[in-house]
Amino acid sequence: MNLPNILTLSRIVMIPVFVAVFYLPVEWRYVVSAVLFALAGATDWLDGYLARKLNQSTPFGAFLDPVADKLMVAVALTVLIEDFATLALTLPAMVIIGREIVISALREWMAEMGSRASVAVSYIGKIKTTAQMVSIFLLLAAPPGGILAMIGLALLYLAAILTLWSMVLYLRAAWPDLFPEQARKS
Repeated sequence: MNLPNILTLSRIVMIPVFVAVFYLPVEWRYVVSAVLFALAGATDWLDGYLARKLNQSTPFGAFLDPVADKLMVAVALTVLIEDFATLALTLPAMVIIGREIVISALREWMAEMGSRASVAVSYIGKIKTTAQMVSIFLLLAAPPGGILAMIGLALLYLAAILTLWSMVLYLRAAWPDLFPEQARKS
């Protein structure tokens, strides 16, 4: 166990704390849950930086880091879906969560096929993640209907569009392995 892995585990431990704070019957719950989400995002960046800088990358960390990220994002989007209770937020949240499930399954399958490199993280994915994290932070920071929530919702739609685009890129890269008979014909 090293510092980057401890930081990754801390993100998972933060999830129930985040949920408990979000559901407190106080107005400051929005700001504090947004800060907790931002803190989780900061530990995501920090654990990766430290793993590279200190040469402490581990197979456990490589496995757990994306799991911790996806769990925090899925939980945050889920509480926001309930809080906003609107199709306008539910649709992009469903796209984002659904894409994560599809791509996680695709990566696992490609790794079993020995072709994991063909579905590596793309630059579009990094932009998508930034838009997604900022949007969730803004949506958490303010109650529904405020200007921050409107900006957050617009960014969530941008993240959902980029999510679909990056999924298409992943599927295109994996296509020859998914449909080898078609790849041989072309």
